[in-house]
Amino acid sequence: MEAWDAIRARRNVRSYLADPVPDDDLDRIAEAGWRAPSASNRQHWDFIIVTDREHLEQLSTVWQGARHIAAAPAAIALVIPEPSDERTKLIDQYDLGQATFAMMIAATDLGIGTGHSSVGDQEKARAILGVPDDHIVAYLLGVGYPADRPLKPIVKPNRRPFAEVVHRGRW
Repeated sequence: MEAWDAIRARRNVRSYLADPVPDDDLDRIAEAGWRAPSASNRQHWDFIIVTDREHLEQLSTVWQGARHIAAAPAAIALVIPEPSDERTKLIDQYDLGQATFAMMIAATDLGIGTGHSSVGDQEKARAILGVPDDHIVAYLLGVGYPADRPLKPIVKPNRRPFAEVVHRGRW
């Protein structure tokens, strides 16, 4: 798939086929996050690829928006050190957003769907994943083949009109 087609085809997938995602594909998706831009090339992130069914089911309970993780063949947890100040927190969150989107596009390119989630219960998420107390499990990304329909460019996306969003020169 061309990059532009992957961007247009990406959507949040929260219903997955039971088919496992090959390790090589999971590694490629994680590598896309690893290659994402990072402020001053700090790369504060760590990624944990999870395929154990019991762990996926447990992770689905760390936030109300994470329920889809229970049925996903895999998930990727995005982890950062506990930020020392508000600026570091903002920069790390921005970097994680870029890493997340890079992973989503790489997955879409492979025909693999993704659905993101925040994490509310840090203690529980850390325990499930073995993450040290001085780190935050910031986001989870469910990964699997879409159960409802394949990924293909969306012709009429449910978005605000382009002309309403994009301004030229001034507001």
